[in-house]
Amino acid sequence: MKTEGKENYIPALGFDFLTPLYDTVVKWTTREKVFKTKLVEQIDIPSSGRLLDLACGTATLTVALKRRFPHAETHGLDGDARILRIARRKAAASGAEINFSEALSTTMPYPAEYFDAIVTSLFFHHLTPANKRRTLEEVFRVLKAGGTLHLADWGKAANVLMKAASQPIIWLDGATTKDSLQGRLPELVAEAGLIEIDETASFGTFFGTIRLHKARKPL
Repeated sequence: MKTEGKENYIPALGFDFLTPLYDTVVKWTTREKVFKTKLVEQIDIPSSGRLLDLACGTATLTVALKRRFPHAETHGLDGDARILRIARRKAAASGAEINFSEALSTTMPYPAEYFDAIVTSLFFHHLTPANKRRTLEEVFRVLKAGGTLHLADWGKAANVLMKAASQPIIWLDGATTKDSLQGRLPELVAEAGLIEIDETASFGTFFGTIRLHKARKPL
């Protein structure tokens, strides 16, 4: 999602015809199982709490969240109707009861202070700086006091090799990747009012460095 209007929505891999390849591309280029396992493991909520996978894509992460927290009310939100059809099929095949919604991250269809935790993976680099800020304002709104944000995305390259590897991401996603690859996401998270912002892990991948962060909404 690079622009504000739904009519200008851009799919995860840039083009609708590539959507069926999304799972394969992510699996083989991002060390998906490793970094998503770590992302899920860092979450701590009440067993019957509420979870949101923001920009859930095909629901690989959403299903993993439901498996870890089987009694939690689990939601997946995405702006792409086609990718949500894949997500619903995947959830049904796994027997996971997940509530999916089609909406943009800048206008989430949830009441204030609804979720104990929000998780998002490889999404924020798609957003313009303005929409990063609007999305984080929405994250702050729908998180409960004391609730946590768990964010995995491309970050500042760990070395020269990772910087070179990130060039295809810049080519595919354009200028919206700039602040992410400069390591500015924690700064933007702080601007939204979240605190205790920590980098919890980093991973070198085929397309650069993925960094995991955790932050909390003040009590």
